[in-house]
Amino acid sequence: MSPTHPASDESPSRRSVLVTGATGHVGSHLVPALLERGHSVRVLSRSEGSVARHPWAGDVDVAIGDVTRAEALDTALADVEVAYYLVHSMDGQGDFRRRDLEAARTFADAAARAGVGRIVYLSGLHPEGELSEHLASRVEVGDVFLGASVPAAVLQAGIVLGRGSASFDMLRHLTERLPAMVTPRWIDNRIQPIALDDVVHFLVAAADVPPDSNRTWDIGGPEVLTYREMMQRYARVHGLRRRLIVHVPVLTPSLASHWVSAVTPVEAGIARPLVGSLVHDAVCSEDDALSVMGPPPGGLTPYDDAVRRASEGADPRRWGRTLARTTAMTVAAAGTGSLLTKPDSAWYLSLDKPAWQPPALAFPVVWSALYADIAVTSALTSTDLAEGGDEDAARAYERALAANLVLNAAWSGVFFRARRPALSFVTAALLAASSADLARRAAAASPRRGAALTPYAAWCGFATLLSGEIARRNPGGRAR
Repeated sequence: MSPTHPASDESPSRRSVLVTGATGHVGSHLVPALLERGHSVRVLSRSEGSVARHPWAGDVDVAIGDVTRAEALDTALADVEVAYYLVHSMDGQGDFRRRDLEAARTFADAAARAGVGRIVYLSGLHPEGELSEHLASRVEVGDVFLGASVPAAVLQAGIVLGRGSASFDMLRHLTERLPAMVTPRWIDNRIQPIALDDVVHFLVAAADVPPDSNRTWDIGGPEVLTYREMMQRYARVHGLRRRLIVHVPVLTPSLASHWVSAVTPVEAGIARPLVGSLVHDAVCSEDDALSVMGPPPGGLTPYDDAVRRASEGADPRRWGRTLARTTAMTVAAAGTGSLLTKPDSAWYLSLDKPAWQPPALAFPVVWSALYADIAVTSALTSTDLAEGGDEDAARAYERALAANLVLNAAWSGVFFRARRPALSFVTAALLAASSADLARRAAAASPRRGAALTPYAAWCGFATLLSGEIARRNPGGRAR
């Protein structure tokens, strides 16, 4: 399509607009931009509470409901000229593609009934041909709107560089937390990322495209980069050392999504479709939006500047400091316990032990794995809590970890040095309770963090049973 006149910032049209997904990372920035432009804004939300947390809450009309309910949409879309559709069902609950398609059809029908003048939808950049489930779903939703009776502006963006964007958070945490990594081949695919502020600019401007325009618009930043380059540039911007990145052909998107979920706060149900989409190049095939809608004030944001803006308020070195701290605590406990343990002492060898006690070689192997698990999982948990805004919970978790590791080391002293099996049973029981509490605290931050500490809690429970049986067989600590 040939370019037409650019949207004017000097004399913008004032319209009544509806924003769905207003509390999401894009929608929450779009709403104040629309208000600044002079539009009358209504937002559709499942609850007033989620809207009330935003500073613009008092300046908008709130409609309660969601995009799957035709009755709620009829109310929300009444007297609306432009409707922004910024919702998707990629919530880890499964079958998001079908749910997205059904919701889009319901929304398009409701917009037609209400006489809406335009639908604006944020989709994703994609190549031709077979697509990942995530991108295919975005394209299908866009096709629903383009095939509806209401004219649509389907903006197609690559990775959005803004804090709160799952794609950016994945990039950020992988870079910060992994100085070395093994990755799939998609690490060298071409991507045209775009700053969140620039996305918002184009979304606002899309309300003023010619009335008969019904099409897709590719929007992207000024640079085309590989994912590898994006990670290295992120590291350089924040003064982190260059990352060692090696790609292997056998690491599938499904496998990659599991380690992404393990290392970052992005849940597996969201990481899986995001990683799957990275197998495609995501580059603009046209730049009509720049001529028709006009560029953002000051031009498109360079990648490094976008990263700096998206990282404002974040601490890129927090993870490294936290891991050093939890590792130091764990190594201290492991070292102290090792010095106090005397499995070859005559007293220990003469104790009456149950037949189900594991062989001596099993203990160092199991404990080494558990200590590594404790240090890394605790660092992930504390960092995720702190970065999620709950510094108190992060500090409380680390205090609980310190208490747990003191009990861990104390057990060896009570059993091997003091030779008090009965008291060691009590110590082991306290350690088991502390370990279960640690797993509970980790699970409150993320279920998968709690699951990662479950083997430690289970082993401590087993150690408690073993300590109790040894105490029963050897009353008073006397060998038989």
